Amino acid sequence: MAMIARRSRNSVCLLHDVLFSRQSLTCSYTQRQTYVDVYMKWKKDSFFDSIDTIHRSVQLKPLIAVKNCIVSSSPDDYCIPISAISKKGLELGVPIKVARFLRLYPSVFEEFTGPNYNLPWFKLTQRAIELDREEREVYVNSKDDIILRLKKLILMSGREQMLPIKVIKGLQWYLGLPDELLRIPEDNLDGCFRVVELEDGLKGLAVNVDGSERFLSVMQRNAMKRGVYTGVEGEAIEFPLYPSKGLRLKRKIADWFDEFQKFPYVSPYEDYSGLDPNSDVAEKRVVGVLHELLSLFVEHAAERKKLLCLRKPLGLPQKVHKAFERHPYIFNLSLMNKTCTAILKEAYCDRGAIEEHPLAKVRKKYINLMKESEGILKRRRLNNRPIDRGNSNIKDLDCTDDEEMKSLT
Repeated sequence: MAMIARRSRNSVCLLHDVLFSRQSLTCSYTQRQTYVDVYMKWKKDSFFDSIDTIHRSVQLKPLIAVKNCIVSSSPDDYCIPISAISKKGLELGVPIKVARFLRLYPSVFEEFTGPNYNLPWFKLTQRAIELDREEREVYVNSKDDIILRLKKLILMSGREQMLPIKVIKGLQWYLGLPDELLRIPEDNLDGCFRVVELEDGLKGLAVNVDGSERFLSVMQRNAMKRGVYTGVEGEAIEFPLYPSKGLRLKRKIADWFDEFQKFPYVSPYEDYSGLDPNSDVAEKRVVGVLHELLSLFVEHAAERKKLLCLRKPLGLPQKVHKAFERHPYIFNLSLMNKTCTAILKEAYCDRGAIEEHPLAKVRKKYINLMKESEGILKRRRLNNRPIDRGNSNIKDLDCTDDEEMKSLT
């Protein structure tokens, strides 16, 4: 009985020290959960729906893949017969027949008749060749920056500091990694990376980091610039908010979010194993991980479903996609291109807050070149229109039914 009494007194003293201590212990926050789970109606934002670099990325990705295939197959004259590429549509991510896809972009791919059997060949236009050279120069000149982004992604995996190469390849387009980098990682990456064997014959990419080296997230660096963060563990950092026009949160959600901002900020590069997954601090870490993840990407945006492969490696909850919906002042969800795209608002509302990816300008030039194809195809249709021959029965394909009826009256 005396032993039980002593243990009871010790527990009471420990509880008193925790409750009345002046220091803010991180573990004292992790047990709190005050989130109000209320449905928040999705609000369309025309500004984010009009960003070409995000929404034309769906067409640009297979175009770049086909371009790279042509360059690697014929590095001297940049031309290839259609027979050499027609069966690679699935591998290159082309959603339609390859020949039809190439003909959609005459400003990038020029068609001509080959030397044998009158088969169609395709070659890169001069503008496309120049952009390819500029893209490769960016890979050489900004290699350290691109590798650092890959390293940060791997370091977000917690104690393991390792990600399966299969997962990294799924995010290769968003990270802006060249094909050669992951094809032979041992030869193209520096000494801090190492390839490890995983289960089922898979391979992973791990990072060796000096214990004294500390990586800061975008949130931490920007908070230090504003003088509101000193780098002490457990210190709170408020997320910058960018409300969309016409979007208002319900009072109880707004009150919860004001309290949410005051919770400690857990860096994506810190160990998260001690956090209660059902706490508000864990929720804030999830938002911080998604914020940092999108800041590393070329367009600071990604298809939401493409991020689901990171749930287990980064310690994210099963319903991580709900975090984008719970925080509409931080992220925007766009339903363009028949998919759901998560966009980091800060990257487009505060240009100086997040560093631009080295590939961003080159991809924008590719998109502008793609747009020129629309004008070329339109002029071709106009030039190939049937000529009006008086009372002939030839119908103008561009004529609407109303215009046809007027011509008959």
